[in-house]
Amino acid sequence: MQYSDAGLLRLIAAFKLLKAAALIATGIGAFKLIHADAGTVLEHWAGVLSLDPYSPLVNHAIQKITLLSPEGFRQLGAGSLVYAGLFLTEGIGLWLLKRWAEWVTVIITSSLVPLEIYEIFHRPTAIKVLVLLVNIAVVAYLIYHINHGRGRERKSR
Repeated sequence: MQYSDAGLLRLIAAFKLLKAAALIATGIGAFKLIHADAGTVLEHWAGVLSLDPYSPLVNHAIQKITLLSPEGFRQLGAGSLVYAGLFLTEGIGLWLLKRWAEWVTVIITSSLVPLEIYEIFHRPTAIKVLVLLVNIAVVAYLIYHINHGRGRERKSR
């Protein structure tokens, strides 16, 4: 494997691991909010993160989250941790340059593309479009790498 191939795979791995870390934090946070005053806690964290809790975007997010029931927080926490586990598996496998991780990443990432497109059509934002484009680029690169990168290795042996 060429150095640039390993570098790109590790960049994708770092991206997956960063997403896993964010989802772990979200999952733990959701579980902690089950029996707390979510609005007060979220306003505090908005301040810690130097976000204006009264800006329209942050205020809207806080209001949406405070409407969740304890069961909603449990589902959010569990779902976040499940997805974090998937991203950890992808990230660690890609960091270790494992071929199975390339396949797992292609399958999982491409399976989410239709949902991302659906979200863009119903509530378009620049961030959603950017995430979609990054995920399509990751899938395209990994498919190319699986089909062409490994073939060169076998021929050189």
